[in-house]
Amino acid sequence: MGECCPPMDLFRSEPMQLVQIIIPIESAHPTVSYLGDLGLIQFKDLNSEKSPFQRTYAAQIKRSAEMARKLRFFKEQMSKADLPPSKSARQVDVNVDDLEVKLGELEAELIEINLNDEKLQRSYNELLEYKLVLEKAGEFFHAARSSAVLHQRENESRDIGDESLDMPLLLEQETSTDPSKQVKLGFLTGLVPREKSLAFERILFRATRGNVFLRQTVVENPVTDPVSGEKVEKNVFVVFYSGERAKSKILKICDAFGANRYSFTEDLGGQYQMITEVSGKLSELKTTIDVGVLLRGSLLQTIGEHFEQWNLLVRKEKSIYHHLNMLSLDVTKKCLVAEGWSPVFASKQIQDALQRAAFDSNSQVGAIFQVLHAKEAPPTYFRTNKFTSSFQEIVDAYGVAKYQEANPAVYTIVTFPFLFAVMFGDWGHGICLLLAALYLIGREKKLSSQKLGDIMEMAFGGRYVILLMAIFSIYTGFIYNEFFSVPFELFGPSAYACRDLSCRDATTAGLIKVRPTYPFGLDPVWHGSRSELPFLNSLKMKMSIIIGVVQMNLGIMISYFNASFFRSNLNVWFQFIPQMIFLNGLFGYLSVLIVMKWWTGSKADLYHVMIYMFLSPTDELGENQLFNGQKTVQLVLLLLAFVAVPWMLFPKPFLLKKQHQDRHQGQSYALLENTEESLQVNSNHDAHGHEEFEFSEVFVHQMIHTIEFVLGAVSNTASYLRLWALSLAHSELSSVFYDKVLLTAWGFNNWIILIVGLIVFVCATVGVLLLMETLSAFLHALRLHWVEFQNKFYEGDGYKFYPYSFALLDDDDE
Repeated sequence: MGECCPPMDLFRSEPMQLVQIIIPIESAHPTVSYLGDLGLIQFKDLNSEKSPFQRTYAAQIKRSAEMARKLRFFKEQMSKADLPPSKSARQVDVNVDDLEVKLGELEAELIEINLNDEKLQRSYNELLEYKLVLEKAGEFFHAARSSAVLHQRENESRDIGDESLDMPLLLEQETSTDPSKQVKLGFLTGLVPREKSLAFERILFRATRGNVFLRQTVVENPVTDPVSGEKVEKNVFVVFYSGERAKSKILKICDAFGANRYSFTEDLGGQYQMITEVSGKLSELKTTIDVGVLLRGSLLQTIGEHFEQWNLLVRKEKSIYHHLNMLSLDVTKKCLVAEGWSPVFASKQIQDALQRAAFDSNSQVGAIFQVLHAKEAPPTYFRTNKFTSSFQEIVDAYGVAKYQEANPAVYTIVTFPFLFAVMFGDWGHGICLLLAALYLIGREKKLSSQKLGDIMEMAFGGRYVILLMAIFSIYTGFIYNEFFSVPFELFGPSAYACRDLSCRDATTAGLIKVRPTYPFGLDPVWHGSRSELPFLNSLKMKMSIIIGVVQMNLGIMISYFNASFFRSNLNVWFQFIPQMIFLNGLFGYLSVLIVMKWWTGSKADLYHVMIYMFLSPTDELGENQLFNGQKTVQLVLLLLAFVAVPWMLFPKPFLLKKQHQDRHQGQSYALLENTEESLQVNSNHDAHGHEEFEFSEVFVHQMIHTIEFVLGAVSNTASYLRLWALSLAHSELSSVFYDKVLLTAWGFNNWIILIVGLIVFVCATVGVLLLMETLSAFLHALRLHWVEFQNKFYEGDGYKFYPYSFALLDDDDE
């Protein structure tokens, strides 16, 4: 939006206004078009009671839909011809009316070319089949005639050699046969699909009771079927029959089995002549088809050069008329009335667009822009960039922020990758994630223009989230001192050393402190020692509780900012203050004890302290005492925590009831206002529930909220222990893969086993630790933000601002 816009503020959504624009009918189209280019107004549908067919611009939308259909037809034809739309360097200004005529002409021409091509292709395929029949059936007849001549010669030679008394009688019988009683056989030739040939033969035999003679020959290569246009394996058949009745049965069976029949002559000369004619026609048809394909390709290439421009123009046109249909037609039918939401900062830009549209359309009257008083809640609009948008999507997946409610995405940018890294702390794995994120960011221009798979699309959309998760994982990896579970002395030598050689059996027995404390993170000497697991368990568990209490306190603090912004003193006094007292009186105190125990090196049992703080608050602490006056402090905190519960529960519903009574006192006999306005206000009050006050509902709601917070304070704090559990699981899995796979393979002193072990280690690291563990830590961090953090302040019952913008048009918006 350039330099005209104020700086981005993610903490509160943009101030919105309900605007009304009165547009002269002659400048309506350019006005909506310029507003679409601007993309800063969300129109309200003022004709929601009308069906799409009753609206003013239904005919224009139908016309745009028809043009879109033609463009989809062109796109299908181009994809069939493997000609993707190409972006033309020169953009030609084209009018919508001219485009409609042009698309109609191109569609008619393309359909005609396609029909001619189909006819020619069918004729070509039929001639190919005919040629096969002539060749295969000709071979059969030629072989049969040669066999008959050979057989006749053999019979004649045998008859001359074996003369007898019977010969004259037989000859006389043969010559005395009536020519009219001789049976003349007919035949049919054609092709039948090979998969149906056995059934075809069986049905023929049964239908004619065996009075046919069928001969089939296999065609070696698949044949293009003239009807379906698909490649099919076929057999050439010749079937001999006697009588017209048998012929009609055979014809019906051929039709049923999709057998294509072709005429055939017995005369050898005629066969050769037919083959010559068919070959000549095939070559002519092939030439004609090739010319048609070139013509069709040339036409599609011409369409492809302008396709993107035409497609964008048609989609814009349809979108413009769709939004014009949302506008109300004035009673004079000379202007349109539009209402919609826009950010306050966009007023000047919208007015400039209106003036430009009035000037371009030569309208004598300009559009009127005015701000209306809104009774409904405005939409929520955060201006994000490619870095912040993915974090905003994480929050919006839970619920869209109420108008000008504090936005958790501001804190999520830091807290989300940090909580992920607490569970995923390994700087070796973090570097792998960082390389993946840098690859996605480095190729974002190329990848953003490609169609990616679902998983890849999700990873690419969250590339900056992955980047921060990787950076924080490297940081926590340095703290945990783990590189694929291997410790390194990165920041100096270990503070401990062996007293003698007997301590080299991976135990801390005999270690003495010989240097200053390791400057950053975990001392590498802890890794591999017997005390490693108890020490890390204690450290990570307590660290998780502190992180959880800090983040929950942050959530309650944000609820104070919300209450102050919306001027809700009740929420400050009877929600924020008691919640802070309850949470910090118990779990804030626990966090302080943890820090004090670390600071002083005390051996106090904090489990015992917290349990007996409730069970026996007056008992002496003994060796579990961390500071003077601890018992008194615990009694005061416990008392404050118990007082905070009724403080949250009772006052707020009664004060709300009193406020309602004060607000509506004396309104029973108020002066009558304008009838229409009164009805409008009353209906609005009824719709939002402002007119009636149900004390029981308010009290039950407050009771649920109080119980949820009190129980949630315990369960949410315990929920943060997942940071400890997943961090421990990640560390142990990494250690198992390193020790049991890589080091075991190394111990064999065999390079083949070493290579196999290395491959298994890499696959396990990538598959389990970099994919499954990443997803697991991501989902747990998501849960901690949605439930434990956001439920302290976030209502999330708003609705998004969807501006009318050509930049947001999608190919699917047809």
